[in-house]
Amino acid sequence: MCGFTGFFSAHSDFELEPIITKMNDAITHRGPDDSGVWVDPSVGLALGHRRLAIVDLSPAGHQPMHSINGRYVIVFNGEIYNHHELRERLVEDGCELELRGHSDTEVLLNCLIFWGVETTLKAAVGMFAFAFWDKQQCILTLARDRLGEKPLYYGWQNNTLLFASELKALKSYPDFSGEIDRDALTLYLRHNCVPAPYSIYKGIYKLPAGGYLSLSLDNISNAKNTQITTYWSVNEVVKKGIAHPFAGTPQEAVDLLEAQLSKSIGQQMLADVPLGAFLSGGVDSSTIVALMQAQSSRPIKTFTIGFDEGGYDEAVHAKAVAKHLGTEHSELYVRPEDALAVIPHLSTIYCEPFGDSSQIPTFLVSQMAEQHVKVVLSGDAGDELFGGYNRYLVARKVWGRMNRLPRIMRVCGATLLRSLKPSTWDRLYGMAKPLLPKRFHLTTPGDKAHKLAGVLALSSGEAFYRQLNSHWSDPVSVVKGGREPKNLFTDSENWPQADNFEHWMMAMDARGYMSDDILVKVDRASMAVSLETRVPMLDHRVFELAWRMPINLKIREGQGKWLLRQVLYRHVPKELIERPKQGFGIPLDSWLRGPLREWAEALLAEQRLVKDGYFNPEPIRKMWEEHLEGKRNWQHHLWSVLMFQSWLDEQ
Repeated sequence: MCGFTGFFSAHSDFELEPIITKMNDAITHRGPDDSGVWVDPSVGLALGHRRLAIVDLSPAGHQPMHSINGRYVIVFNGEIYNHHELRERLVEDGCELELRGHSDTEVLLNCLIFWGVETTLKAAVGMFAFAFWDKQQCILTLARDRLGEKPLYYGWQNNTLLFASELKALKSYPDFSGEIDRDALTLYLRHNCVPAPYSIYKGIYKLPAGGYLSLSLDNISNAKNTQITTYWSVNEVVKKGIAHPFAGTPQEAVDLLEAQLSKSIGQQMLADVPLGAFLSGGVDSSTIVALMQAQSSRPIKTFTIGFDEGGYDEAVHAKAVAKHLGTEHSELYVRPEDALAVIPHLSTIYCEPFGDSSQIPTFLVSQMAEQHVKVVLSGDAGDELFGGYNRYLVARKVWGRMNRLPRIMRVCGATLLRSLKPSTWDRLYGMAKPLLPKRFHLTTPGDKAHKLAGVLALSSGEAFYRQLNSHWSDPVSVVKGGREPKNLFTDSENWPQADNFEHWMMAMDARGYMSDDILVKVDRASMAVSLETRVPMLDHRVFELAWRMPINLKIREGQGKWLLRQVLYRHVPKELIERPKQGFGIPLDSWLRGPLREWAEALLAEQRLVKDGYFNPEPIRKMWEEHLEGKRNWQHHLWSVLMFQSWLDEQ
């Protein structure tokens, strides 16, 4: 895993090499092991690369990498897990390979030369983003992996094309304007992150997952000539999987999933540096670690962090799983001051506003792991693929029944739920909790009751999903001069076609929440400490197999991830895993009333909000006051505003 940057301008008066060097230095954290730049003043192209050496640690893996004949140049970020197979296929197809080393970058370069861009992208298994230059035809190609694990920003400033792994690099270009896009800010409040293809800056975009962009010298400075080609899409995978479902027995489905996961994990365990895994003790990470340990002759290094605050600590469960599997386990119990110390750095770690507060524990566990290994495997994507989020269960239990009731009854139910404060619901639920089955044990029940009230009167399942996944339900009223441009929530023509509501939500999450939130969170947090994170469940072969599985193999008897659990229970006793689902969270609500109060008050001060001119202060101040008084828990809404304000300070 690395980082790259570049720009292309046939009309620039700047000296290329000093500029690309400065842009490259801005992302040193993505690749501290090596750096390189290459420029071609005759066409105004500059490429830079920062290397985190994982495969082939020798100088043969240096980038920018040139073909043997000198015609092609590539800068590449990521890993091609099947590069050994691709090398064999090239030879079988008659390619006379002349390789300097054994890096996956060199194999990828030869594939692009011999097979072309689209064939190579469809053959590659991995996480990646790259820029590929053909000197003879003067064509630049930018490409991104199928599910968006690796970032790639691009856009035009003063007729110059800029592109990079992070916005930090683009900001180092002398003509970068950095004008904040208020429409993107509106989307940020809705989604808690800036969704692709937008970025927080006007004129700068994220290349969509599963897409590539080729530009010739004739149109390189004209944004209007941009045409993105999609070589793989979630919608197509969903459509094909549902049209051709797995028809075997449940046992055969478990066998098939375990075999594919094991193969994918085995490929992702290949590295020339120390490797480990994140372990929370939940279904997803435990499955990954169990299948890693099954293929390793030595104990796998595993990492988890814990909190002393009740309701947030999963370290004890991770320790039990690690002991059963025999891993070399490390845990770190985080004190509030440790987590609080990270907050001032979040605005530089995340180069655009990012409001998912689990960014803090993700960074802390990455920081701990980096002291021992250079690569970790993660259990992300299990929820989206196998029906793990509570909202999928709510959809089946609540919306399915609720939709059969007359709307007037639902409106009355919403009024009843809102008649009690969340704190009152919390107290009543606390009294009843000992009498309830474990599967009904909830965190923050009062807020969930009020959230349910917000969806009871909705008219469609799509509106139900939008409401459940909106952080600010009316962001246009909060952002001054902002509007909500077309996005996945509102563009119904771009929605996946599914056989049931739960599957539709899972596909929507895979395209939006997973790509724009989860993968961004993990990439930036881990790369901030120069740690490579791999996600085996996002091997597209696992993804495609999961979408062939019927919903009744994913959600059964009110519980999600049935199929994945069966794989796990072959390696770990059920009693070590079965417990209410917890997110990777922190006690943010109490911190905002306590040690973070002074910091937050400064950022949320009415005169500060008025002066900055991006937000209407009234709704924000009202939330802040209600939160401080304990009337409501507005931690997530407030955190998104705080992260923007903090980011704005850093700008």
